[in-house]
Amino acid sequence: MKPCLSQTLTLPAHFAADIAAYAEAGCNAIEVWLTKLEDHRRQFSAEQTRKLLEEFAVRPVAAACQGGLLLSEGEQRREHLDQFQRRLGLCQELGIPTLIIAADYCDKADLAYLDQACKALQQIAPLAAAYDIRLALEFHTKARWCSSLETAIALVEACRQPNLGICLDVFHFHTGPSKLHDLGMLSPKLLFHVQVCDLSGTLREFAQDADRILPGDGDFLLGPVFEQLKRIGYDGWVSVEVLNPTLWKINGVQVAAMAWRAVQRLMGETNSPSSGTRSRPEPAPPR
Repeated sequence: MKPCLSQTLTLPAHFAADIAAYAEAGCNAIEVWLTKLEDHRRQFSAEQTRKLLEEFAVRPVAAACQGGLLLSEGEQRREHLDQFQRRLGLCQELGIPTLIIAADYCDKADLAYLDQACKALQQIAPLAAAYDIRLALEFHTKARWCSSLETAIALVEACRQPNLGICLDVFHFHTGPSKLHDLGMLSPKLLFHVQVCDLSGTLREFAQDADRILPGDGDFLLGPVFEQLKRIGYDGWVSVEVLNPTLWKINGVQVAAMAWRAVQRLMGETNSPSSGTRSRPEPAPPR
């Protein structure tokens, strides 16, 4: 497994400031936040952006995130598709291989959504393939549909698109209806990207993105998750994704350095003979 940092760690900062700060902290791979990249590209060319990344030796390995593609209809869908294609172009010009797409929010669970979303994904996956880009579907714990890893896998497998896979966000995995044994359904071929964080002192039903903290500082049982990823031979990117306003008030280099050390520790534990354990005792796995 390979570590990287998400630009959500320093969300208010400009794209170029992130690159400099993350590089100074020792990070050499990032998960791009698309709205940041779009803002940057309004002022700087693709060539200037590539030179910026080359100067600081930072590789963009994934981009997050695109919504509105699974269940939208009519004019709204056309707008989302237009945005999606523009973002595919941005990813292609910087060599970003994976674009994360989010499950759409809805107010009810309906089996008909499976067929509708599958048809939508079968439409957009070939579009992404034309840009040589993979799509990683991210389930969302607050959604009434596609809130679990099991449903996301069922949807991806039903679509049968080689460039369509799963983004495993540990936050949504732990705070939603997913179970640890659901990880057994994953394979390296199916799992395209992993996002990691932690949570402390917050009940799962009430957890929000702003409650995320750096991995290893909270209550998530990260050990069993990464043991399973190691077991299936996952060797892709693991991104620290923390949308916490408290971190946004701290110097970007300091935040990036803390996050980089956290994910490096996680990788070290995963690769060690006693991986999957923390220094303090852990309770038995929930559910």
